[in-house]
Amino acid sequence: MPTVQANGVEFNYVVEGPEGAPWITFSNSLATNVTMWDDQAALLAGDWRVLRYDQRGHGGTEATKPPYSFDLLVSDVIALWDALKVESGVFCGLSMGGTTGLGLAIGHGDRLRALIACDCRCDSPPGFRDAWDQRIAMAKEKGMAGMADPTVSRWFNESFLTEGRETCDKVRGMVATTSLDGFIGCANALQNIAYRDALPAIAVPTLFIVGAQDPAANPDYIGPMKDVVPGAQMAVVDPAGHISNMENPKQFNAALTGFLATL
Repeated sequence: MPTVQANGVEFNYVVEGPEGAPWITFSNSLATNVTMWDDQAALLAGDWRVLRYDQRGHGGTEATKPPYSFDLLVSDVIALWDALKVESGVFCGLSMGGTTGLGLAIGHGDRLRALIACDCRCDSPPGFRDAWDQRIAMAKEKGMAGMADPTVSRWFNESFLTEGRETCDKVRGMVATTSLDGFIGCANALQNIAYRDALPAIAVPTLFIVGAQDPAANPDYIGPMKDVVPGAQMAVVDPAGHISNMENPKQFNAALTGFLATL
């Protein structure tokens, strides 16, 4: 896969689809990489210029020393777009990637055609922050390979752990090979999300996609976010836990393509 220098980091990225087609960028969740979007890239690459990239410290992208912030992760996207000459496009991110999208829409709406924010949070209340302290300590003690099983068990519905064994194994591999610095740095960013009050400033077409059984950002959490973003829509993927695009790609893709057709 090609790499490019942006914002002081060597980024791993993949571009597919015809030159001159409208851009759509996919941004990964914590402890995953560009391959989490394989199904969506294959679906859209006939009509869209699809950009996937590994967030800082993930996959093939260089890790810098923690902590990171969402200001940093958002500036990474802008620098990457500048390096690849992406003037504007749709941005689709999940979990950490979705929160990155919120920051882009709030601070750089002129670069966005639309936002698809999936299974993501806009704030970090005390209990949520404390959970990350525990996970960071566990990662330091056991390494990222030791994080694979508990992370997958938390992200997916129990039935999918058996029925979707191939997908779960793929995700375990992504978690296990994530840089420890990258995991800790991005976990620090997740502990300090502060976008809730700025959500009404989002002025681009917005779709929230959420897994019905997502333990971190369920429909009851995402619904009030949707309500304060002007004109925003919400699609619930059921059944699906936190990584809704991989657990239930059929429903996720229907929501994704339905929204894109309206742009």
